Amino acid sequence: MVGAVHIAQALVPMAQEVGFAVTVVDPRRAWATAERFPGITLIHEWSDDAVAALAPDSRTAVVTLTHDPKLDDPGLDVALKSECFYIGALGSRRTHAKRVARLAEMGHAEASIGRIHAPVGLNIEAVTAPEIALSILAEVVAARRGAALARRAAPATAVAA
Repeated sequence: MVGAVHIAQALVPMAQEVGFAVTVVDPRRAWATAERFPGITLIHEWSDDAVAALAPDSRTAVVTLTHDPKLDDPGLDVALKSECFYIGALGSRRTHAKRVARLAEMGHAEASIGRIHAPVGLNIEAVTAPEIALSILAEVVAARRGAALARRAAPATAVAA
């Protein structure tokens, strides 16, 4: 997970409970603390360096949660170059359209960008951090298991701001 935000605090224990080994990446040491994420591996590097060092493979899911392009986009860049089975990014459709444009500028093809599930999570009309975490984890598990309810990643189309 990129981003030691409140949704991550809810998502981490849920993901552990279903069997995922979890690492939280966030260079902001005030957010990524052992008090907020007890017993979790925390990496205080920029997301591109951290995700690259983690060497995502076909058993890896990468979820970005910060809403901050300077933190999320570099991690997504590395994830898109990997074989991870799931890539998700928090944010609205409008936010994602801007993200798509930025990733295209970085050289990613439409098909590659189309791997990103955004807005992240199944649409269960989630509002609270735990509900959003549940929707994300449900989508990750569905993708891992090949369930029909796992929606395809969002189309990689950009819209003018």
